[in-house]
Order: sequence, then C-alpha cells, then structure tokens
Amino acid sequence: MAVTELSKQRCQTLLISIRKIIQAVDIHSRKLNKEFGLTGPQLIVLKEISAHGQISITPLSRATSLSQATVTDITKRLETRGYIARKKREDDRRAVSLFLTEKGQDIIKNLPPLLQETFTQQFSDIEDWEQMMIITAFKRVVSLMAADKLEGLPILLTGPIRHNTND
Repeated sequence: MAVTELSKQRCQTLLISIRKIIQAVDIHSRKLNKEFGLTGPQLIVLKEISAHGQISITPLSRATSLSQATVTDITKRLETRGYIARKKREDDRRAVSLFLTEKGQDIIKNLPPLLQETFTQQFSDIEDWEQMMIITAFKRVVSLMAADKLEGLPILLTGPIRHNTND
C-alpha cells in the first residue's frame, strides 16, 4: 500500500503526540528528582511502603512491578538516606520488614501526586467506550512500533529501570 500525503500528515500528528507524552513524563520525573532528590522508582517504593505500613521485599516487588533485585537496590539507597528502616519480623526472624522512618513519612506528606496517579484519575473520569477506544488505539500503536515484546510497567518514568543504577 502506497504512503499518501494524508497518511504522512496523520503519522506526523501521531508522532508529535507520542513525543509530547514522552516529554511530559520526562519533565515530571526531572521535577520530582530536583525537588525531592529521589528518582521515580524510589518514590514509588516509598509510597508503597507507606501504604502498607510495613512490608518485606517480595510483596513490595510484586506491588511495584519491579524486580526483587531492583527493589533491594532501591531500598538499600533509601535506608542509607534515612527514609526507611528494616526490622526483623517477630513471626519469622529470618524475614525483614521495611517501614518508613519519620524522615520518610515527612517526604510522603509533601509529595505531589505521581504522574500515573493524575492520569489514572483523569482517565477514570471518561466514558467506558472512550477508555476502550484509547486502550485499543494505544495497543495498535505499540504493535506498529514493534514494541509489543517490551516489558511494560504501570509506572510513568523515562529511561530504563535497571538493577544496578542509582535508582
């Protein structure tokens, strides 16, 4: 099938929209890092620990959709910075629970909503048929970009989430 001028214009419009999404995520990530000195994954881990009160690495990994190695690395950094602490569980002395310190609780109180939380609220406010239309269109775009084999997380961040970075 030949590429028409109209097709090219529509494609450019779509690519510009994708770029705007990438920019919005990048700007939000940089703002959080600048204001709080924390990366997106670190903030997500802090919020999840806060939501549970205390939690061990495996359920935290599941709840954040991050690998155990990544969560372990992030929690070590957060502990070093005084945002979380570890304590042995009373029911199983081998297991360790993570909990927020006072410093961690303070930062959670001052955090703005993460981008995916704002998006989720706004997306929830639109009609079901429109939600399904958007989901279907995005799945098609992912397929067209040959990105359907990539692992996707419900977290809006730029850059890869690696096991051995300063996340």
